[in-house]
Parts: sequence; C-alpha cells; structure tokens
Amino acid sequence: MAAQLDDAAGSAVPQTGGGGAPPPRGGPERRRAGPGTPRPSARRAPRPPTRRAPYLLLLPALLATAVFLGWPMVRNLLLSFQNLNMKELIQHLTDWRGTGNYQEVLGSEQFWRVTLRTLVFTAVNVVLIMVLGVLIGLLLARLGKKMRLTLSLALVLAWAMPVIAATTVFQWLFDSRYGVVNWLLDKAGWHAMAHYDWVGTQLSAFSVITVLIVWQSLPFVALNLYAATTTIPRELYEAARMDGAGTWQVFASVTFPFLKPFFLATTFLEIIWVFKAFPQIFAINEGGPDRLTETLPIYAFTEGVGNLHFGMGAAISLLTIAVLLAVTAHYLRLTLRQERHEENEL
Repeated sequence: MAAQLDDAAGSAVPQTGGGGAPPPRGGPERRRAGPGTPRPSARRAPRPPTRRAPYLLLLPALLATAVFLGWPMVRNLLLSFQNLNMKELIQHLTDWRGTGNYQEVLGSEQFWRVTLRTLVFTAVNVVLIMVLGVLIGLLLARLGKKMRLTLSLALVLAWAMPVIAATTVFQWLFDSRYGVVNWLLDKAGWHAMAHYDWVGTQLSAFSVITVLIVWQSLPFVALNLYAATTTIPRELYEAARMDGAGTWQVFASVTFPFLKPFFLATTFLEIIWVFKAFPQIFAINEGGPDRLTETLPIYAFTEGVGNLHFGMGAAISLLTIAVLLAVTAHYLRLTLRQERHEENEL
C-alpha cells in the first residue's frame, strides 16, 4: 500500500526538463517541430460566392411574381383586344377586335374627364397626407414618453383597421339621418346640416372620401417620419438653435435635408396608393352621384363588370396602369433633376 502511494505521488509531480525547468505549456503539440516532423496542412480559404447566387435567391420571388402578377396581366392584355360581352361569354366565343377597344376609350370624352379627375383627386390627397403626416410625426418627436406611446397606439389602431370596416364606420358617421357628424353640426348651431346628404353632391362626396383616405394614410407617414427623426444627430439641432434658428428654420435646414430620401420615397408610395384607391370610393357611393366621383379604377370596374363590357374594362384597366406609370415616371424624373441641380450647386 505504501509503495502504491509513493508511485501515485511520483506521477503527480510535474516532470522537469533539462536544468529543472518545467515542460513548455500547451503540451507536445505546441513544441517546435523538428526538421523531420510533418507540418499540418493549412486551411483552405472559403470560396467566394458565385455570381449566380443572388439570382438563385431571387428566383422564388420572381416565379411567384410571374405566376400571380405576370400571367393575369398577360390574360388581361389579350382580353383587351377582344369584344367580350355577355353573349360571347355564355357561348364561349372569341371575337378579336384588335385595337378597337383602345380607340373607343381614347376617343371618349368620359375617359379624359375621369383621368383629369383622378389626377386632381390624387394630388389633393397626397398633399394633405404628407403635410399632416409630417406635422404629426414631428409632434411625436417632441412629446413625452407617455403621450408619445398613447398617440402611437392610436395611429397603429387606425392603420390596422381593415379598409371596408373603416369605410363602413365613415358611412355611419356621415349618414344623413343618424350620422354623428350631422348631429354635432346641428348641436353646434348649423341646423341646416341636420339631415344633410353628404354623398348627394360631387364636392361633398369627395370630401368624405378624402377624409377617409387621409385618415387611413396618416399613420404610415407619421410613424415612419418619427422613426426617421431618431436617426438625426442631436448635435445638428443644438448647433442650429445656438445659431438662433427658429422651429421652421431648424426643419428647413436640418430635418428636411437629412430626411429628403424619406420624403421622396414616401411621396412616391402615397401617389401609387391614392391613385389606385378603389374600395373607399366604391363602398361610399359606387362612384355616384351620376358617376361624378368615378376615378379610373372605378371607371374600369363599372364598364367591365357593371356594364358587362369585359374587353372594354380590360382596356381601361391597362390604360390606368399606363397613366400611373407616366405620373410616377414624371415624378421620378423631376426628383432626379432636382438632385442633379443640387449636386451641381455644391
């Protein structure tokens, strides 16, 4: 037993090399290899990704876009060259008309009147959305934590409400007999508004639709603007205030130049969203009264589905897309021209 304890103690004592020095740390693998010792092979560097990798990653999204957007667009294009009414639809006939649908639409005074109305309607709504959205976004940046959270929750709830549900609520609010708006105006002393029909005239119907669309669009602009203002360095605001700049001067010299890409992108998105607005207008009064609130999407639906002229409706829808592309292209060209002008000045 004693011999075993002596052997264990001897094995626990670290061995020393020449001169009593302890062995090198890290074990034998870290010792300097001799001339005959083979060296470990170096690791190979990872191969750079091939040029095809990004396209392979985009392939699923491109296929989904081609199936769900590209193919319906092709079918709609083919339909626009046909004379497809109820008779041809029931008998499964294909009556090619060539460019006759386009000639009839472009030669119609109604189409150009609706196009002008759509452009004016889009411009008014986009201006109101951007101005009010920017003001609310700047207000969020200046409020305290609790008030900012309360206002942000209200904006998110308004944004999350479905379009048809929001439109139904606005129909109740502006109802001629039981609407809250008429009741409030009557109590405020405007007794002539007690039973006012808000969808009875073109101007009043567009007013209700504009309030609805602006109310639905404000949260997107306000919340994104507030998030963008958090990226601006506070030193810029402090320097502007030290120079004696007021609120408007601080916005013009600091906030707007720093967030100019945000304003350009948001305005572009709002133009597209307002231009193609369909459920709000159709659910309020189906483009009435007397088709005076029809925009291009409502006009295409009325001619195609309402009047059972499916080829005509397809042609109007494609012309609507062409008008929208022309508007957005003009906006982007003005934006790029302004950026080049500013770069030349610098």
